[in-house]
Amino acid sequence: MKPPYDITPKILQLLTSISEKIGVVNANFLVKQTPQLRKQHRIKTIHSSLKIEGNTLTEDQITAIIEEKHVVGPKKDIQEVVNAIKVYDDLNNYDYQSEASFLKAHADLMLGLVDTPGKYRKQAVGIVKGENVHHLAPPHENIPFLMKDLFDYFNDSEELPLLKSCVFHYELEFIHPFLDGNGRMGRLWQTMILKETYPIFEFLPFESLIQKTQSLYYKALEESDNAGKSTVFIEYMLDVINQSLGAILNYNQRILKDIDRLDYFLSLGIKEFTRKDYLNLFKDLSSATASRDLKKGVALQLFTAEGTLNKTKYVVKK
Repeated sequence: MKPPYDITPKILQLLTSISEKIGVVNANFLVKQTPQLRKQHRIKTIHSSLKIEGNTLTEDQITAIIEEKHVVGPKKDIQEVVNAIKVYDDLNNYDYQSEASFLKAHADLMLGLVDTPGKYRKQAVGIVKGENVHHLAPPHENIPFLMKDLFDYFNDSEELPLLKSCVFHYELEFIHPFLDGNGRMGRLWQTMILKETYPIFEFLPFESLIQKTQSLYYKALEESDNAGKSTVFIEYMLDVINQSLGAILNYNQRILKDIDRLDYFLSLGIKEFTRKDYLNLFKDLSSATASRDLKKGVALQLFTAEGTLNKTKYVVKK
């Protein structure tokens, strides 16, 4: 049975805006991100998704774990990060249409954190805030049937992937099939669904915006629960996706670190360039800052420098 929701004017407007932005992303080859930019986006994704669940580690600490450096922090938090790194590194090894693969992803994500990773819960659960029960999940006996119906809907539906990803995310949170890890699995599987059609979503850290608007995230879930359909949550998630795509397209209007500027510049597919070319993209940058950026790029072996002074040419490594 198709999960209930309405197509509102806001949803139509957001779908149009997102489609236009994806067109610009594809036209500018922004899906072909450099390894450095992919790494930064993955760190932001992992940090934001786990922070929503109460993880205390910083982006710098997550970077250190990726680089296999020693990190001091709560054992549980470190384990969550180690698991998430493995899952996001292996993203292409999971099948977004397979319930078995979905359970495998939960097992990998929650390894060492729960007693039965990769298994549906066998007890009743509810979400309690203060003294009030805000959401009473369906009985555990119904979970296998509900999850099968959800995957059947997803795999048989001809609806837009953007819509289906939001519906799947909401319905997963409503069913609450696991004792723990439902939120991070909902966000992970929405990424899985979207990246299949739109490769940019593999590296688009929309979890960062969810984390910044966390109260709205939970409010959208609650209002959808009360309404008995996912309309409000779809509007919220499409708005998050739309804003996240806008952030990628508005790099020149943001305060960027040197590595952000270098990664964005190289993502455009440029093979060789001069400092003038670099300044033509980042028009508000001083010549001195541009020179420092390019010096760092050479030090990081992103490209080599040939020539001296104003005649220096930078050649991107293959």
